[in-house]
Amino acid sequence: MGRGRRDKVILDTEKRKRLEAIARNGYAPAKKILHAQVLLMCDEGEGATKKWTDEEISIALRVHRNTVARIRKRFLEQGEEPALNRHQRLKPPNTSKIDGHTEAQIIALCCSEPPTVQAHWSLRLLTQEIQNRKIVIEISQETIRKTLKKTNYAPGKQKDFVFPNGI
Repeated sequence: MGRGRRDKVILDTEKRKRLEAIARNGYAPAKKILHAQVLLMCDEGEGATKKWTDEEISIALRVHRNTVARIRKRFLEQGEEPALNRHQRLKPPNTSKIDGHTEAQIIALCCSEPPTVQAHWSLRLLTQEIQNRKIVIEISQETIRKTLKKTNYAPGKQKDFVFPNGI
């Protein structure tokens, strides 16, 4: 049940005060406060009031014991900041396929007359036409839907399209 000797968290008074300030101020993000509380409870240094096991900490803070072990491990291997804060993404999220110019072309296409067979533009029809005109090589209906939703345009629902907020 105990965690042995090799991975003890020993905080000096300065780190302990800094963690206590984070845990008690209430203005930090909830995860940061929780991680500070875990580290304070893991402390086995001179200022520690009680030696908590991972199981006791997990019950007291209502987290899984693996979470406690992961926070403690990150603190010992990488230091205080990585243990308290979320890690940075190594790879940024995908960039949007639609920029302002492409968005304007899509809106202009929506405002134009649909093919003679159709009464109004559908998302499927818009997707096919955008790919046929080579505005965007590959695009999904969902991307077009999000773009049109952003501009408050619903194909087939409105006859006269007016830009919101006088754009």
